[in-house]
Amino acid sequence: MNAVFTIGRIALVLAFIISGAQKLLDIAGTAEQIQSKLGSIPAPLTDITSQIEVTLGMPIWQTLAVVVALIEVVGGLLVAFNVLTRTAAIVLLLFVAVTTFYFHDFWNMSGPDRASNMVQALKNLSLMGAFLMLAAWPRRALVEAAEHERLERLEPL
Repeated sequence: MNAVFTIGRIALVLAFIISGAQKLLDIAGTAEQIQSKLGSIPAPLTDITSQIEVTLGMPIWQTLAVVVALIEVVGGLLVAFNVLTRTAAIVLLLFVAVTTFYFHDFWNMSGPDRASNMVQALKNLSLMGAFLMLAAWPRRALVEAAEHERLERLEPL
């Protein structure tokens, strides 16, 4: 794999790995932040969330905090090490889209908060574009097969 592409892939996900690790080190703070943004669990989901809370023995907000942190760390590491890259890129793309919608909702803000969150949303849009590119990048075997086929079609000089 091209070294520059590898460095770019690692640079793309480094913030996710670090952010996810920080969330894992502060589950309570992360849970509080998620709860403050989402407010409450929708009524149709309360039965399911109650079962999850009983099964895991922790509040649903802490469970969500752990899930969010793991998505960031594991997804980031998978992309960085080029393992299941397309799948991890799609998961991270969806994660960034949901995060942008709930945490950078500049359309509901005014003043400096609106401007700041619009910049964050646009930055996230750029990240989503990068993850789309990773998800669409052809597998090495397909690239090598296409190159081999192209070389076979060339006429000798």
